[in-house]
Amino acid sequence: MVIEYVHTAFQIHYEPKHTNSLKLIIAFFFLLITHLSWAQTPSNSFFTPADSLHTNRLKTVVISEAVAIPLGFVGLHQLWYKNYPKSDFHFINDNYEWMQMDKVGHVYSAYYLSKLGADLLRWSGVDEKKQLIYGAGLGFVVISTVEVFDGFSAQWGASKGDWVANATGSGLYVVQQLLWKEQKIVPKFSFHYTPYASARPNLLGDNFSNQILKDYNGQTYWLSVNLRSFINAEKIPNWLNLAVGYGAEGMVTAENKLVNSVFFPEKERTRQFYLSLDVDLRKIKTKSAFLKTIFETVNMIKIPAPTFEINHRGAVKGHLIYF
Repeated sequence: MVIEYVHTAFQIHYEPKHTNSLKLIIAFFFLLITHLSWAQTPSNSFFTPADSLHTNRLKTVVISEAVAIPLGFVGLHQLWYKNYPKSDFHFINDNYEWMQMDKVGHVYSAYYLSKLGADLLRWSGVDEKKQLIYGAGLGFVVISTVEVFDGFSAQWGASKGDWVANATGSGLYVVQQLLWKEQKIVPKFSFHYTPYASARPNLLGDNFSNQILKDYNGQTYWLSVNLRSFINAEKIPNWLNLAVGYGAEGMVTAENKLVNSVFFPEKERTRQFYLSLDVDLRKIKTKSAFLKTIFETVNMIKIPAPTFEINHRGAVKGHLIYF
């Protein structure tokens, strides 16, 4: 197998901008942790959004974000950028890299950061217009700030494609709220182990938890559509979704190129498209506002289910259960 042949050849120091997936998820989770840390109180009323402006809640949100966001970026700089050389601000064109899996990841992360920002303002009783402007807008700004860091790094550079992907993710949330007052189409994520990480463990991850963040070969991004929201038929369970997914494999470099005198042929890089069933956990009935918060959070992940796969070369495959 090609991977085995070049296992030692790829032990190099080249680190493409692919590692931004890790930084994006860090930026996402430091806000998510702020949100879920409030889940320690046993009072269901705490989780219920206010009917009108709740000044104390809004203060809590504003202060928490004012502290968490700067600290998060300081920590990101210290952990990641501090040891890399700086440069004048510049752009790069990485739209052709990693078969655009990184761009899809930007859409996913931007969507949930924007949703989280809006949800926090909704919890505070802020009107819907301000939720979208300030909450969803903050999500876009937070995730796009990572591009500013990259722009001043000699190792990488700001990506216009990433900014477009960020705007697409935030826009997916905002447009649905404006059209339907709800999220009928939800981005989701799933992951399965692949052997490709063993070729470059320093880049694609040397254990399962790292590979979830770094190995694009095992990542699948989905758009999960709630069927009952579009088809008003009582026979369709209101929790049943149809999910369309995208993935790619055969990638141990950002693009097809010569590395250490070894070239990975195009035939090793394949796009996959998926069609699967899914569950909308938000539709599970419960009187507990706490459980609703948990379901809302876990709903970011695609439920394993029977899946139909076709790749861009025309090969068709069925999976009894696909992760």
